[in-house]
Amino acid sequence: MKQSQLWMPTLREAPADAEAVSHQLLLRAGIVRQLAAGIYTYLPLGRRILRKLEHIVREGMDQAGAQELLLPAMQPAELWQESGRYDKYGPELVRLKDRQGREFALGPTHEEVITALIRNELHSYRQMPVTLYQIQTKFRDEKRPRYGLLRGREFLMKDAYSFDADLEGLDRSYRRMYDAYSRIFSQIGLKFRAVEADPGTIGGDGGTHEFMALADIGEDTIVVCDQCDYAANLEKAEFRREAAAWTGQQQQMRATEPEKLHTPSIRSIDALVQALGCGAADIIKTIIYLADGAPLAVLVRGDHEVNELKLQYALSITELHLADADTVTRTTGAAIGFAGPAGLPIAVAVAVDAAVADMPVGITGANETDYHWSGIRPGIDFKLGIRGDFRNAAEGDGCPRCQTGQLVFRRGIEVGQVFKLGTKYSERLNARFIDAAGKEQPFIMGCYGIGISRLLSAVVEQHHDAGGIRWPQAIAPYQVHIVPVSMRDQHQVETAEQLYAKLSASGMEVLLDDRDERPGVKFKDSDLIGIPLRIVVGKAAAEGKVELKWRESGESQVVSLDEACAIAAGKKQERDNCL
Repeated sequence: MKQSQLWMPTLREAPADAEAVSHQLLLRAGIVRQLAAGIYTYLPLGRRILRKLEHIVREGMDQAGAQELLLPAMQPAELWQESGRYDKYGPELVRLKDRQGREFALGPTHEEVITALIRNELHSYRQMPVTLYQIQTKFRDEKRPRYGLLRGREFLMKDAYSFDADLEGLDRSYRRMYDAYSRIFSQIGLKFRAVEADPGTIGGDGGTHEFMALADIGEDTIVVCDQCDYAANLEKAEFRREAAAWTGQQQQMRATEPEKLHTPSIRSIDALVQALGCGAADIIKTIIYLADGAPLAVLVRGDHEVNELKLQYALSITELHLADADTVTRTTGAAIGFAGPAGLPIAVAVAVDAAVADMPVGITGANETDYHWSGIRPGIDFKLGIRGDFRNAAEGDGCPRCQTGQLVFRRGIEVGQVFKLGTKYSERLNARFIDAAGKEQPFIMGCYGIGISRLLSAVVEQHHDAGGIRWPQAIAPYQVHIVPVSMRDQHQVETAEQLYAKLSASGMEVLLDDRDERPGVKFKDSDLIGIPLRIVVGKAAAEGKVELKWRESGESQVVSLDEACAIAAGKKQERDNCL
């Protein structure tokens, strides 16, 4: 492709509202353009990259034994009502009506549609296992679209669904997809971790793993062991419980009777630590929730955070959210920041994290605005109520897997997830087959998603520098960028055209910058769009020499024209071998 003919509207500056580096660079490099919040157009460079991502994903799915189909994006509401997700999915589900008033949804995912298809077409255990996949645009009305392609309302996704006759078959299907995902993300050039996770709105009783691209901009916290391969999403992470030693402050408080402290306007843990000279671990934090409409007091140590997912599972809570200020005052008799377990009304359920139950003594709110208690003893001055593990893992906690390592936190971008659905959808949609004994059984299902458009941003977050993007070979829009320094130097022009023709004829994807621009403009654009290999044709072309520059490393070398072609061909072969 000649650059004078390529529509590549680059920008010198990113729009002010582009927060993430990937968002800024994808806009500046002329890869995407925003139409509305969370909705993007992919320009020619962007479409080339998407096609390469799709190709890698398709090959990975085909190698894993999956078969491609295409399901409707517009889905009847009756299917979602049948599965029970129409109301539960919430406002993120894009809903509409046709001219007859029938309700539809634009698919954010396709569990209902694929299950309805299979229940009508697959009837015997002899027809299984089967795994089907598609690559399609999905729709999700995000409350706050942000970070460009990382959180959009319209996005490209690969979703696959497996159907097995038993749990052993599901295990095999799940492992095939897990391994396929690992290969796909490695081929793309991502640094990633597969982490244990919660199934969320997709649901299912089996296991699930999220594939996280490691990046500081990531909205997810990943908990990993510094000694073994244990990794989990923060909400799912476990930790090794160890006996806590008494702090000096706790020893001092235990030796005295509880004391009521005047703490005007001190509502936060940090402010309390500063005012009292204690540690956060000496404080018992009381947080008021509404659990299925009823007040619930949750107690965690001041240096810990409530894990709402664990709380919901442990107490079988369907809806859980923080109580508002009026509810807190009605429940405790005090403003937010002064709640405590001692003196709460009997009707208020109390959930006590195990770390609080192990404390000999602590500082708590007094259920009176501007007052706290010092020296409150768990189990003596207040009942322990429901005890359990209700907190998030914290950095420095012991690893639950290897028993020697410590947990550390990383940030990650979710680029894929694999689920063991079990019979959640087949039971609800009455999708059944005849087993070997002649009995009806529900299909055992799995589902597996990759956010293809999100991968664009995830790759850029990991592969960029101050000058722009550094595309990995496997998905770069072009493999070679030929840049003649001066289009007015006939020898440079002829040399560049010769290289372009020879490399293109060998099957390489080549971009020739034939624009009559200043060298600085050409080099800046070249750095910005990030093609892996740049061949600079300058004055040395008169001697049969050109400069090769590698975008990823910044290394350069001067070689002959034949050497340049041979090196480029070698890189193409390396790329082809990886795909």
